[in-house]
Amino acid sequence: MPYISSSSPRQHEREMIPRVLLWGMFALAMAALVITSVSVMTGRDRVGVPAPSTPVAERMLILEGKSAQSVVVRDADGTVLLDLPHGGFITVIQSAMARARLVARIEGNPPMRIVKYQNGRLVAEDPATGWSAELYAFGGDNKAAFERLLAE
Repeated sequence: MPYISSSSPRQHEREMIPRVLLWGMFALAMAALVITSVSVMTGRDRVGVPAPSTPVAERMLILEGKSAQSVVVRDADGTVLLDLPHGGFITVIQSAMARARLVARIEGNPPMRIVKYQNGRLVAEDPATGWSAELYAFGGDNKAAFERLLAE
C-alpha cells in the first residue's frame, strides 16, 4: 500500500523555504544596499580598478567567428592575418565581443582594439560597444596569443 502523507501540499510548500532563511536573504540584500550607499555617499575610492597607464602599442583587428571553435583574424584593412580552425582563447574573446554587440544591437563587424600599456596591461576594447577585457588577467598563454597579434 502506498504511503499517503497526512499533510496537505500547501503546508509542504510552506516548509520548503523556512521563514528564517527568507529573513536572512532580506537582511543580506539590505546590508549590501547599505554598504554600497555608504560607499557612494562618502566618496570612497574604487578598488579593483586597473591603475592608469600610458599606451605603448595599439592595433585594430577584426575577429570573425566562422564556427563555435574557428576564428579568422583580419587587420583593420581586411587583410587576413590568421585563419585558425581552433582559435582557443581568441575565439572566447570573439564570442564575448559578439555577445556584447548583439545586446547593443551593433550591425556588421567593426574593428576592435588591442592596447598594451606601459604597466604591462593588455586590453581588448570594442569601441562600438564600450566592452573591454583585461587580457593579462587570463594567464600568460592567453595573453601571449594576443601579444603575437599585436606584434604581427
